[in-house]
Amino acid sequence: MKILLADDHRILLDGLKFLIQNQDESTEVKTATTVEEAWEKTVKKAPDLIISDISIPKEGGIAFAQKVKSHFPQTKLIFLSMHEEPYRVKEALATGAEGYILKKAAHEELLKAVREVALGGMYFSREIQKILIQRMRFPTDERILTEREKEVLKLIFEEFSNKQIGEMLHISERTVETHRKNIYQKTKTNTLVGLLKFALENNLVGGMS
Repeated sequence: MKILLADDHRILLDGLKFLIQNQDESTEVKTATTVEEAWEKTVKKAPDLIISDISIPKEGGIAFAQKVKSHFPQTKLIFLSMHEEPYRVKEALATGAEGYILKKAAHEELLKAVREVALGGMYFSREIQKILIQRMRFPTDERILTEREKEVLKLIFEEFSNKQIGEMLHISERTVETHRKNIYQKTKTNTLVGLLKFALENNLVGGMS
């Protein structure tokens, strides 16, 4: 079996390559740290399975997966990511990926996912399964903000900077930036007016007085 690993962390790639080949020495494992490199290797010799991160430079894992599934539909794909936000999971699975594993999963789970997908099945981490079930019960749930995101949103409305919000919530400025980005993505807007409209439509304003 030919496997391509795509992630921008070299140490992780080397560890995964060793883990997989240690299980089956006949498995050919290639690695790539960017979408461009991953695509070049896919075109040169289409792998049977690709294990890719979502946040991989430069186009991102979602765009890469869409490209792969469009040109090489026979290639199986598993996302290996730290992201477990419902909207990200939805985007990832919309590409036609056969699996989604969280990076915090044990090595045994990743190997199990590889076996399942290689045999024509699908595999999702337990946390991802819960998200999928939740989405079936509440189709619009991926737009619901977490409690922390609501706190950040409240402070955004009060016109505090990322640095000030970080100090008030005892989190890093970079974490605030990530929350802000997630809020805009979930609400499908990029303006303060759009955020306010979302807050009004979802009865969030009352808790922000």
